[in-house]
Amino acid sequence: MQLDTIIFDLGGVLIDWNPEYVFRTVIPEDDRRAFFFANICTSDWNVEQDAGRTLQEGTDLLVAQWPEWESEIRTFYGRWEDMLGGPIPETVELFRALKEQGTHRLLALTNWSHETFPVALERYDFLHWFEGIVVSGEEKTRKPFADIYKILLERYSVEPERAVFIDDNLHNVKAAESLGIQGVHFQSADDLREKLREYAVIS
Repeated sequence: MQLDTIIFDLGGVLIDWNPEYVFRTVIPEDDRRAFFFANICTSDWNVEQDAGRTLQEGTDLLVAQWPEWESEIRTFYGRWEDMLGGPIPETVELFRALKEQGTHRLLALTNWSHETFPVALERYDFLHWFEGIVVSGEEKTRKPFADIYKILLERYSVEPERAVFIDDNLHNVKAAESLGIQGVHFQSADDLREKLREYAVIS
C-alpha cells in the first residue's frame, strides 16, 4: 500500500543532543564520567522525565540517593540547553525537500520532557513545518510503549499501514512495526534517503 505519512523522531534524527557536550568539562575524568552516566544520570532515569515526571522531582530523587554528586546532578537539567548541539543539517535538508514536495503528511513523535520541549520549539524553526508533534512528556507516556503510537495514529487519523516511522532507537522502531507501521532505523541521512526511495516516497 502506498505511504501517505512520514513520522519523524526528533533527537538523534533531526536534532543533535548529547550530555557529553556539557559533562566533558564538568567531569573531565573519563572513568568518573562513565560511572556517572552508567549509575546516576542514566538513560532510564532521563526517560522518566520524558514520560512526564518533573525535572525537579527527577533531580531531587537522585540528589537524595547520591548527595555527594549533587552539583553534577543539578547540572544535568541546569545546563540542559548546552547539551543541544543544533540541527542535524543533512536530515533537516531531506525534511525540507519532503516539505516542499508536499506529497506526504509530516508528523513527529518524540520522547521529550514537556518542560524542555518549548526551548526546542523556539530554537528550531523547522519544528513548525510538521502538521503535528506528539511529545511524550505532554502525554505522560513514552516510546516504546504502544499507547503513545496509538495517540498519534488516532489524533491525526493515520492508517498505520500507510505510514513510515523513522527513529534512531531500534526498540522504538520495532514497537512501531508491531502496530503495523513501516519502520526505518535511522543511521544517516544518506541511508534514510535510500530507504525513502525504496518506499517510493522520493525519486
